[in-house]
Amino acid sequence: MATITGLEVFLSSPPPSVKNRRLGLLCNPASVDRRLMHARQRIDRKLPGQLKALYAPQHGFFAEKQDNMIESADRFDPATGLPVFSLYGNTRVPSRAMLDPIDVMIVDLQDVGTRVYTFVYTLSHCMEAARQYGKKIIVLDRPNPLGGLRVEGNLLSPECSSFVGRYPIPMRHGLTIGELAILFNTQFGIGCDLDVVAMQAWKREMHFGQTDLPWVAPSPNLPTPASAMVYPGQVIWEGTNISEGRGTTQPFELFGAPFLVPERLMEKIDRMLLSGALLRPVEFEPTSNKWAGHPCKGFQLHVTEPAAYSPYALSLGLYQALYQSYPDRFAYKQPPYEYDDEHLPMDLILGDRRIRSQIEAGTPLPAMISSWKTALSEYTKMIGNVYIYD
Repeated sequence: MATITGLEVFLSSPPPSVKNRRLGLLCNPASVDRRLMHARQRIDRKLPGQLKALYAPQHGFFAEKQDNMIESADRFDPATGLPVFSLYGNTRVPSRAMLDPIDVMIVDLQDVGTRVYTFVYTLSHCMEAARQYGKKIIVLDRPNPLGGLRVEGNLLSPECSSFVGRYPIPMRHGLTIGELAILFNTQFGIGCDLDVVAMQAWKREMHFGQTDLPWVAPSPNLPTPASAMVYPGQVIWEGTNISEGRGTTQPFELFGAPFLVPERLMEKIDRMLLSGALLRPVEFEPTSNKWAGHPCKGFQLHVTEPAAYSPYALSLGLYQALYQSYPDRFAYKQPPYEYDDEHLPMDLILGDRRIRSQIEAGTPLPAMISSWKTALSEYTKMIGNVYIYD
């Protein structure tokens, strides 16, 4: 049976809490039904005259902005004429004036199951503002494209809190966006007036290809479910001078640099890390971003068995191998990164300064992963309290 999103459940039977209320919608191009009609149009037709304002996360209302810290301005939606308030522009926190036109904010965003994806922190700021200004939040749930059975990685350390990590969750968090909203609201104390409209026929073991839903890129560099699948590990290259494939047609699946020798790197990789995945040597030339116009040697990462693949562990193994193989060529990106001027971007992405120190010191990866087990076990017990789907 095909998965039915929270949007379609909401449209089939709008809850009493939206009757005669002024509505806002936090959305982007991936906020569509299975026939690819956008949520703002569907809601406007179902509840005529009630939709009063739209809100956009990072990358803009049409996901037109390519990279970090490229801001969007407020605008008007050409399809509905409604005002669009940017939550990645002059502010990332909704102001009273932004929320004055509405009573209820509906949130329909496609998350990608990874701690560093900013959409969920935009949601958290909206939830805090809703509590402050007396508004209601309704999250229309969507699948976690990685599935909801596995969690992976270290928990975020408080000193690395940023717009790519506000709460102590692991890199692969194992929740839907609706479950995350409940986690933020209950376990992390936001305490707003929150409802989640659950999906139908979604199971925790399902990756996106098993949902029978169309994929619309939620951000410019996650064009396919395959790119989302590798993102929880491959995002770490954003903190380095290694190309993560931006400026190509396969971002995050491709990675490399002009100085990299694929065969040399493969000699250093623990084959156990390649469970469920293959590394295929490639050359590519980015048209923008890092190494634009320069031939890069590296790999394309192919996921062959999603249930066996550990994206974060594999990419950390590659990071350590690169650091050891090219001590004079490998380099870290310098601040700022997502409006943080103090910390190395790599530390913010990894979520704990100790991870970088351990990688640089040559700490065996199994020992690093083992050191996270207790915290990860406690996290797993905690999120059982917010599961919507068994």
